[in-house]
Amino acid sequence: MIFLLFCFSEVVFPQRFNVSFSNTAFDQPFSGKLILYLSKDHREPMKAVVGFEQFPCFAIDVKNVQPGKTVLFDDNAISYPTILSGLERNEYYAQAVWDRNLDGRAISESPGNIYSNPIKVKFTGDRKKTFSIQCDQVIPEKVFRDTRFIKELKVHSALLSDFYHKPFTLAGVVALPAIYYDQPRKKFPLVVTVNGWGSDYHNQSGDSISRGRIDTLPAIIVLLDGNCSLGHSVYANSDNNGPWGDALVKEFIPELEKQYRCDGARFVRGHSSGGWAALWLQTHYPSYFTACMASSPDPIDFRDFHKINLYESENMYYAKDSSLRPLALVSGLPWMFQKQGWQMEHVIYRGEQKHSYDAVFSGRGLDENPESICDPVTGAINKKVLAHWKNYDISLYLKTNWNSIQKDLQGKIRVSVGEQDNFFLNGAVHVFENEMKNLNTGFVFAYYPGDHFTVFTNEYRNDGNRFLFEKYFSWQKENKAK
Repeated sequence: MIFLLFCFSEVVFPQRFNVSFSNTAFDQPFSGKLILYLSKDHREPMKAVVGFEQFPCFAIDVKNVQPGKTVLFDDNAISYPTILSGLERNEYYAQAVWDRNLDGRAISESPGNIYSNPIKVKFTGDRKKTFSIQCDQVIPEKVFRDTRFIKELKVHSALLSDFYHKPFTLAGVVALPAIYYDQPRKKFPLVVTVNGWGSDYHNQSGDSISRGRIDTLPAIIVLLDGNCSLGHSVYANSDNNGPWGDALVKEFIPELEKQYRCDGARFVRGHSSGGWAALWLQTHYPSYFTACMASSPDPIDFRDFHKINLYESENMYYAKDSSLRPLALVSGLPWMFQKQGWQMEHVIYRGEQKHSYDAVFSGRGLDENPESICDPVTGAINKKVLAHWKNYDISLYLKTNWNSIQKDLQGKIRVSVGEQDNFFLNGAVHVFENEMKNLNTGFVFAYYPGDHFTVFTNEYRNDGNRFLFEKYFSWQKENKAK
């Protein structure tokens, strides 16, 4: 009987957190997701980067919570890597965030979200202990400071406003060449640069250096980050994010070209998720863009999706021999596994890398959320969802549609990647290259030493710039001949 009572107490009294928000931070009832972040090492655990760091996290759905009212985190919360009572007895830093989801990408950085300062807690054998967290801080709006050569550009998008049923703007940073003001009649090529997942164009705020060039070629550069509430839009039209591609080419770029002196040549480039976006834009608006330079793109052939053949595999987490599938390597050793990445994002429920895939590639579910490619518990791949993903397999798209787009796309693309890419992105590039050679596309492929982050040698940059130079000079000759 004593043993049974002890077991019962273990279930009823796990260590818990009571979380509230102050009326000075938010003076209305709150409905939505509440996230609890813990870390043994990170003093501000909500700033830990999902996919690069592993940390305990928990989420609950709440409705009409009044200011000052506490909400309980216990073993019923959605959790990673385990329920609260299963965590190692240790000291942790703890923070909580009430996610208002007002279009910012990362929950921990979204303007308007309500959060707490970190507290330090000690998990002991006293499972009756309840820790209290009050959230009285608000993430501020991001402000951009223009300079002579760096300008923020915000363009109202009717297309995205209609999709979201509220006013919506596309934004980016325009970098002008040093001679822009010295030669007031001269026009310049436009280079659309899409940053990778996690980047934010606000990092350029206050930059006083002219960055409007491709090596020595003066150009107007627009820096885009693609951030939206569900992750990185990659400027693709999708069921969940809306018509980002159309909004870019039909609304944002035309307005940019009205305000700045562009000569009609349009290049698109990017790295990582930005590399995928560059390829998507070039292949789906082939006559609109002059050429594309894609660096280490996210998987562009789903027969090698981070080393997984999605069309033949049954599980995202486990290989046929039941071994865990790696998500990333560092120095040749597993840094994180697919299972860890997807399950963390099941808790941190929006704005991260896996969410970006689902938001772009998947259809919208009955609950109005993106359908998930895999079961968060088992990793089983959902074949019905995969059928929708096929629409975003760039290699498959080109193979299917090459005859109709060849005239506008022949030879316009360059893809480069490091052969030690941490996320195995070089594998998909090799598969893609073989397919494109069979089609005789004239695309250029280049492979270099280095991983996802160290590949940027002078040789790597110069080779890419040379490709854009050649395409620009060819464009000039063609336009002079007309």
